Amino acid sequence: MTGGIPVSVQTIICDDEGIPIRWNEDEKYPPMESAALCRCGHSKNKPYCDGRHAKIGFDGTETAGREQYLEHPDRTEGPELILWDVEKICAVALFCHRAGDAWHLTEESGDPKKKAIAMQEVRDCPSGRLTAEERRTGKHVEPAFKPSIGLVTGPQEGVMGPLWVRGPIPVESADGAQYRCRNRVTLCRCGKSANKPFCNGEHKKASPKPEAPQ
Repeated sequence: MTGGIPVSVQTIICDDEGIPIRWNEDEKYPPMESAALCRCGHSKNKPYCDGRHAKIGFDGTETAGREQYLEHPDRTEGPELILWDVEKICAVALFCHRAGDAWHLTEESGDPKKKAIAMQEVRDCPSGRLTAEERRTGKHVEPAFKPSIGLVTGPQEGVMGPLWVRGPIPVESADGAQYRCRNRVTLCRCGKSANKPFCNGEHKKASPKPEAPQ
C-alpha cells in the first residue's frame, strides 16, 4: 500500500435478526506513506505484515487472471432498476439479504420504497459484486468514495473480513500488471481465497481474529 491511504476498521452492523443493515467506522490507523498489509491472516501485528507468511508456507499465487468474469454479469431487470451481479467476487457481506433480497427488490422497483432499499443494498456491497442502473436516467448506482482502505469486521464475532479497497485505488498484480481499477473491490486477507488477490468469502470458514496490533 502506497500513497498515505487512510485505513480504518469497518464493522458490519446487524439488526435484531442478524441481517446487516449498515457500516460503522471504528478504529482509524495513523496514515503511512507506505505499508505492507497482511494477506495470509496470521500476522501478529494485523493489519500489517510481520513476515509470518514465510514461516507458515503461505501460497499467495494470484488466480484471478484478467477478470474476464466481469464482462458477463448476470442481469436482473425491474421497472425502475437494472441489477448486475458477478457472483465470483462476492465477499459475503450479506447486505443484499435485507427486506427480501436485492434481486426481488429490483424486480419490484416500481415501488419507491423497495427501489430505495435495493439501491442502498447495492451501495453497501463492498466487493462491487452488485451494481445497478436507474432505467429512466441511465444513472449508475455507486457510492461516492474517497481513496481509503477498510478492514472489514463481522458480523459474526471474531471474523476478520477482507480488505475493502475504495476510491478507486489501482491494484497491481505480482507481475506488475494492473487489475481493472474499480470504485470498490475486496482483497483476501485470510489467505484462503480461490480467487486471489480478491476475496471470495472463504474468511467465513477461516475466521481468523481481527486486528490486534502489537
